[in-house]
Amino acid sequence: MSEDKNNQQHVQDLQTDENKLIALRREKLAQMRRVRNAFPNDFRRDVLAETLQNQYADRSKDELAEINQVVSIAGRIMTKRGPFLLLQDMSGRIQAYIDRKGLDKELLKEIDTWDIGDIIGVTGPISKSGKGDLYVKMQLVQLLTKSLRPLPEKFHGLTDQEQRYRMRYVDLIMNQETRETFLIRSKIVAFIRDYLTDKDFLEVETPMMQAIPGGAAAKPFVTHHNALDMQLFLRIAPELYLKRLVVGGFEKVFEINRNFRNEGLSTRHNPEFTMLEFYEAYAEYHQLMDRTEDMLRQLAHHLFGKYTINYQGSNYDFEKPFKRMSVRESVLKLNPNLKEENLATVESLRAVCDELTIAYEESYGSGKLLIEIFEKTVEGNLDQPTFITEYPTEVSPLARRNDNNPEVTDRFEFFVGGKEIANGFSELNDAEDQAARFREQVGQKDSGDEEAMHYDADYIRALEYGLPPTAGEGIGIDRLVMLFTDSASIRDVLLFPHMRPE
Repeated sequence: MSEDKNNQQHVQDLQTDENKLIALRREKLAQMRRVRNAFPNDFRRDVLAETLQNQYADRSKDELAEINQVVSIAGRIMTKRGPFLLLQDMSGRIQAYIDRKGLDKELLKEIDTWDIGDIIGVTGPISKSGKGDLYVKMQLVQLLTKSLRPLPEKFHGLTDQEQRYRMRYVDLIMNQETRETFLIRSKIVAFIRDYLTDKDFLEVETPMMQAIPGGAAAKPFVTHHNALDMQLFLRIAPELYLKRLVVGGFEKVFEINRNFRNEGLSTRHNPEFTMLEFYEAYAEYHQLMDRTEDMLRQLAHHLFGKYTINYQGSNYDFEKPFKRMSVRESVLKLNPNLKEENLATVESLRAVCDELTIAYEESYGSGKLLIEIFEKTVEGNLDQPTFITEYPTEVSPLARRNDNNPEVTDRFEFFVGGKEIANGFSELNDAEDQAARFREQVGQKDSGDEEAMHYDADYIRALEYGLPPTAGEGIGIDRLVMLFTDSASIRDVLLFPHMRPE
């Protein structure tokens, strides 16, 4: 109990100290307001820190003096080291040197009041210190923004994980690893966009508010349109709209989209998330697997110059051909005690679930039972890049039935490190079959399944005009970024993840 009291007292003392510092900074701002515009916007930066480091880091001090390059930089004060201020901008860091012989005395007095976290603009020649560090010598300098709150302690930064998520703006200031994660995320999205565009895919945008949520089995968020006096849903997937476009003649389309699902939070789930979905007419799911393998292999090399990546202590090889096996094959392979006869009927599958203590509903058919076994015993063990194929028709309401076995579909999911990254299939383009499957989903919804699909009459009408043989796929961008940035939680790759209120 005494330790808890000590911790509480320590927190209170820190809060009191911070309040004192904030009050002091507010007083400095108030003094500044009395003499000039405290938030000027007349300074113009002409170069970034990284550009200067790349361009001049190898030059000697004498060479820099001969070049006499005058530049204007701007950034946040991160540390104060005697006459040097370390500034940070969007690209990196560079020092600014306080020239006490050349600057006005009144300006020097103001500079001495500046705090870590303040944002300043500096104009002057580029030079190099005795230690070999580049700096910009102050000829002109001004405070652009006064920081009213002190930054976290410089050696440890913002270390509390929850606070890093809540105050991402401070996390980005203090933690280079965080900035690098989101730079890589941007590169991943840009690469995917370029990759598909180069292969003649058209980027499109589809509705985020929909009268009927479709394209996935998920519980939607519900909203209301006042002017139309109608219920709307935030989209759970863009799939049905993208396939409408294929019907309309846009035969290769993609969308990098935000989806919303009213489900729980976990290290792999956030209520809103980013997906890539792309559709290609006159293609089938084997071609999608080939395209996915090629795209991810090229992405790894684009980011790191190699095909092997490290995630949470394990190496994943994207150069070798990815493994491919069916759901049934994977269950038998990873459950060596099971035989074909154990997966043959609803009764035998229920017996397997009972033995493995896997919960199920009486309404589950053999396909749904098989998937329950797969998810509990196989999915988390799919380590190296693996395509799992031939998903049961019962759990694939939008996928084309296999021509040789109507109990399964021409569908795959892609796994790395025990996580599902992608889901793709040859599309169901039989309007009558699709209508029947929608009716089955409505029956499941009426039985209490909140994630079952609605009946979308307009989509059926679109199919009746004729959807060419088509293959489509969705890739979870957030999970892909987790993989390529070695991030354990989806919150690490979302700038502003959802959190409970403080």
